[in-house]
Parts: sequence; structure tokens; C-alpha cells
Amino acid sequence: MLELRDLSRRYGDTVALDGLTLTAPQGEVVGFVGPNGAGKTTAMRIALGVLEADAGHVSWNGAPATREVQRTFGYMPEERGLYPKMRVDRQLRYFAVLHARPVQAADSAATTWIERLGLAEQAEKRVEELSLGNQQRVQLAAALVHDPEALILDEPFSGLDPIGTDVMSEIPRGARQGGRGRDLLVAPARPGRADLRQGRDRQPRIVAAGRVDELRAERAERRLRVELEGEPEGWLEDVPGAAVIATEPGAVIVELREGADDQQALDAARRAGRVSSFAPVRPTLGELFRELVVER
Repeated sequence: MLELRDLSRRYGDTVALDGLTLTAPQGEVVGFVGPNGAGKTTAMRIALGVLEADAGHVSWNGAPATREVQRTFGYMPEERGLYPKMRVDRQLRYFAVLHARPVQAADSAATTWIERLGLAEQAEKRVEELSLGNQQRVQLAAALVHDPEALILDEPFSGLDPIGTDVMSEIPRGARQGGRGRDLLVAPARPGRADLRQGRDRQPRIVAAGRVDELRAERAERRLRVELEGEPEGWLEDVPGAAVIATEPGAVIVELREGADDQQALDAARRAGRVSSFAPVRPTLGELFRELVVER
């Protein structure tokens, strides 16, 4: 288990991290989502030992993460970290050997990830000859080729087409060997790609954390989609804390503010006419992101 505890970091007068705490349980994907400049990359680099925190610590399986441990982590940076004139297959073998894998094992691992990531036809090409999407696949392979127990991905979907995005989404979750699940900390370029666990940070603190279904369910209790024949005006006026916030073809979206009663809203709808649908609205991850980060 990878844990970031009370991390703080300043760059001059700029506070990059302010007491950030985040845990990546074994075998789970943790999405780390926030606006540009919120400190995600800084936190990841501290986890890897590339930067030092002003305060706080990084632990691995309950003990302080030493430099030796951090060197075993897999890291896919947002910026390209590849040698452009080196062939794909040789580059992956090289990275595996750098992580102390025996030559034969490095060769086998490189071949495995080339095949799994759909790069077999690109294996003998130089990286600079590849599309940006295929370069991104090579970069992921370089992060995985030494079989790390913890994998940290910084915007791994950048530059990928829809097919490449699907491939990239499945590989980290399926990256298991011998029944062992990796810890995965992912900062997706789009909120919708973090689909097991989600934390959100803003200037530069965590403002919400938990499983995606739990975060969506919490907010589903506050919004309703109501299909009401005729859609008479003013049918919600007698329900304290309830208001129509959006309209759709044949339906309206009702927001229930703190203290509002959904059963009172249902009774009001029934008095107004025939109700064909009355159901909670689960926000998308993009909507959650805007609510929790952009609009705060």
C-alpha cells in the first residue's frame, strides 16, 4: 500500500501542496484529479523520491518509503521520457535492465509488453517514427517492464485515440502477475477515466475522496429527474429547498438543497399531474469534477 501523509511543498511563495493525504490500497486504481497547477505532479514526484516534501512523509506497506523502494516504482510522466532515436524493443530491454532485471528476463518482459500493448509492428522502429499515441503506449510499457508493485501514471491518456484509450484503460487494471495486484495512482487527463476510486484536489488540498460509485450516490440524493405530463409551472413552489435547475425533452431536473424532502417533491408532482418517472440523477465524473473543483 502506497500512502502519502500530510505532504506540504512550497515553491517560493507558492503553496504547491498543503497537508495532502492520499492512500492507494493494494490492487486498486486511485484517480487523482484536479485542475492544472493543483499539485498532482508535485505529489507524484515526492512519492517517487524525485522531489522532497517540506513536511509529511511517504510510506510503503506501513513503513517509510526508502530510496531503494521508490526506485522500484513504475512511473509514466506526463512529458515524454523516451529516447527518440532508440528502437522500441531495445529501449524497453534497456529500461528493464536499468531496474536490475537480468538480461534474459528483460528481453522476455519487453516482448510481453510490446505484444500486450499492440506494438508488435512497431517494435523495430525508432520512437520518433511512431505516432504520439503509440509513443504513449511505449511509455506505459517502459513503466511496467520491470514488474513494479506500485505504478504511478501522470495523464496516461494524453494523445490517445479512442481505441488506444480503451487499451490503456485495461492494461493497468489487469497488470497482475502471480495473483498480486499493483498499487496504481493515476492522474487522468479527463475525470471520466478514473473509474475505481477518485480523489480530487484543488489549490492544493483534497476536497473529496472515495469510491466513484459512493461519490456519485451522495450527490444523486440531491438531484431528481422528473417526467411530469404537461410540466405545469410552479408545481414545486410549496416544497422548501427544491428547484428546477434544468430541462430535458419531456423531463426536468430538480435539485434538493439541504433539508429538502424528496417525498414532498414527489407529492407535489403527483398533485400537478401524471408522473411517469421520478428518479435520482447520478452525476457523471465530469459533472462531479466541475462541482467539486471548478465551481468551488
